[in-house]
Amino acid sequence: MAKIHQTFVCQSCGAVYNRWRGRCEACNGWNTIVEETGTTGPASGPVATRPSRARGRVFPLEGLTGEAKEAPRTPSGIAELDRVTGGGFVRGSVILIGGDPGIGKSTLLMQAGAAMAFRKERVVYISGEEAVGQVRLRAERLGLADREVELAAETNVEDIVETLSQGRPPALAIIDSIQTMWTETVESAPGTVTQVRSSAQALIRFAKTTGTAVILVGHVTKDGQIAGPRVVEHMVDAVASFEGDQGHHFRILRAVKNRFGPTDEIGVFEMTDGGLAEVPNPSALFLAGRDHAAPGTAVFAGMEGTRPLLVEIQALVAPSSLGMPRRAVVGWDPNRLSMVLAVLEAHGGIRLGAHDVYLNVAGGLRITEPAADLAVAAALVSSMSGAALPAETVYFGELGLSGAVRPVSQAVARLKEAEKLGFSKAVMPQARSEVGERGMQTEALRHIADLVAGIASGAPRGGRRKAARDWPSDDD
Repeated sequence: MAKIHQTFVCQSCGAVYNRWRGRCEACNGWNTIVEETGTTGPASGPVATRPSRARGRVFPLEGLTGEAKEAPRTPSGIAELDRVTGGGFVRGSVILIGGDPGIGKSTLLMQAGAAMAFRKERVVYISGEEAVGQVRLRAERLGLADREVELAAETNVEDIVETLSQGRPPALAIIDSIQTMWTETVESAPGTVTQVRSSAQALIRFAKTTGTAVILVGHVTKDGQIAGPRVVEHMVDAVASFEGDQGHHFRILRAVKNRFGPTDEIGVFEMTDGGLAEVPNPSALFLAGRDHAAPGTAVFAGMEGTRPLLVEIQALVAPSSLGMPRRAVVGWDPNRLSMVLAVLEAHGGIRLGAHDVYLNVAGGLRITEPAADLAVAAALVSSMSGAALPAETVYFGELGLSGAVRPVSQAVARLKEAEKLGFSKAVMPQARSEVGERGMQTEALRHIADLVAGIASGAPRGGRRKAARDWPSDDD
């Protein structure tokens, strides 16, 4: 006789407990533990019994040498999406795409599915959140209503797998979204950790056995993480994050994990009336509308995966009337800003303890690499002194706690992108031999004090702010 057992599972991280508790010890989440009930066969001892064999089977072992074949890929028809996936969808792979509500995940996948259907590939779009009529309305708005994409509104995983198995295997199956799916093998509500894990496992098994590329759309939590158990991210072959501020017109698809291609690659899209349009030159988009004569702005030559990207760093330093000055950051790591401020005060002679500091990456892009330290420091010093930085100069370099400017990778690619967009000078760490061969003028810095001295030499005397100890005073 089947035995009913009760477990308590955290809906945030998937931790399992044998009794209910208010706080999860694994993720420190409050009121996230929910009771889930399942059935198992008779058990004897601490381990539940399952059908087992007396002996396992012997499988062959192979060595490291041998012919390695590249996984076959199916191009999506969208170049930016293919860049993130590494050249197209690998047959039998499973991709998890997460993003905020309304960011454009369904729009992007509809466009990709329609592009593949135009090449006579079988594409199936399974919606668990919208009716078929709502999906059709979106296709009409995008001008894709004539594409032969098969639609269905279903949430039962067993029914979905059985339907997809009929006829020719699909080249692409889109599941929107995995949090709405449920399987009959688990007795819990849809969206719970157990249901999401079991449903994803069934769809992954279908993809591996039929060669169908499956895309799972995932919801995100308040802190930007994909909802559900983290084990799903380990089960799938690739994880991508669709980012962007709804107040801006561009979106970024960022690869977080990819077993068949590079990671940390991005694709840039622009939201238009006709859907998401590819942006072949994102640097020009992020620098559009830049105020060249405004103090506190610096152009950072960064890298996103293999793609060089130029963005504008904006800083505002203002006297504070608060006992604890504000430190507001948008698009960068706040801890990194605190470190740069400490280095400027300790080794650059800049007093910032009585000032509010606001930092923004223009356009809504989020920067993670430490090479932006030098550009952030230049923007802060420029705002503090009231001296505008040269409009034709880019900045990149990592700051050490000793004030030293450390070299960063792929300097040649950064300079090449800056030169292509009309910049003539780069302020960077000590140049290597191959960097000196570029046509741009480079200024090599060894210490943060060199940057402060260079900006201070161009600061207006009697300007609106003179807060550095080492700069000339108005009484000189």
